[in-house]
Amino acid sequence: MTPITTVEGRRLALSNLDKVLYPRTGFTKGEVLHYYATVADALLAHVRDRPVSFLRYPDGPDGQLFFTKNPPPGTPDWVRRTPVPRSDDPRAEQVVVDDLPSLMWAANLVVEFHTPQWRASAPAVADRIVFDLDPGEPAGVVECRDAALWLRERLAADGLEAHAKTSGSKGLHLAVAIEPTPSERVSAYAKDLAQEAERVMPELVTHRMAKALRPGKVFVDHSQNAAAKTTAAPYTLRARALPTVSAPVSWAEVAACRTPSDLVFLAEDVPPRLAADGDLLAPLNDPDRAGRLP
Repeated sequence: MTPITTVEGRRLALSNLDKVLYPRTGFTKGEVLHYYATVADALLAHVRDRPVSFLRYPDGPDGQLFFTKNPPPGTPDWVRRTPVPRSDDPRAEQVVVDDLPSLMWAANLVVEFHTPQWRASAPAVADRIVFDLDPGEPAGVVECRDAALWLRERLAADGLEAHAKTSGSKGLHLAVAIEPTPSERVSAYAKDLAQEAERVMPELVTHRMAKALRPGKVFVDHSQNAAAKTTAAPYTLRARALPTVSAPVSWAEVAACRTPSDLVFLAEDVPPRLAADGDLLAPLNDPDRAGRLP
């Protein structure tokens, strides 16, 4: 029997709670749901009013992965949708996860949450800049640390305050709150900074995606600032061998990173961090902290 629960007045059917999704640790679907319920306030602050794309992995990271922007079949009518026209479908819509019932409904599908840098209320007008620092073997998060620290200082020189989180995989994400700015302009600025990073640190950084250029270097991916692109949301679980989280980190933690394990956070690590430090990315949602592109 599928258990039915009520979340803030909404009835939800939660299925397969004992199913092991992460075999290396025995982490179950029930634990996935518990994790998302525990971090809901912090996560919702970052996805609210943003169209959500889902990476679904209902049989765990070793099973099939489905990336979808369309509302999944069976989406309840009380889950908010917003128009997100695409060239192949001008009537396309996406889900917006604004509240705890919507979050728990989505979590029951076993998902990573991905969002664009703009809000549903202002499509293609970004209020964040992101850089995805993606290391090519044998480089890792330690090399990402050096690129991140340089980018932090470079952004600060333009009056912009960068914040960091783990990707939940091998790299780091940097995010900057900005006054609403057309995505095209944000993309151009981010690309300029990625190119500058490569000129300053050619042995460490590449701004180009080509696989042949990436071994031993950090790819500073600026492309996720394009209006059509998305980035893993803060606090989302990732479809990896372990139940890793895209977890906010302090700059002191970034600077102190000496081994890859220094910046790996599992689902069980995140609630105690939130209890101790609050949401380290909260400034991203403070209009008074938003910078202006030069």
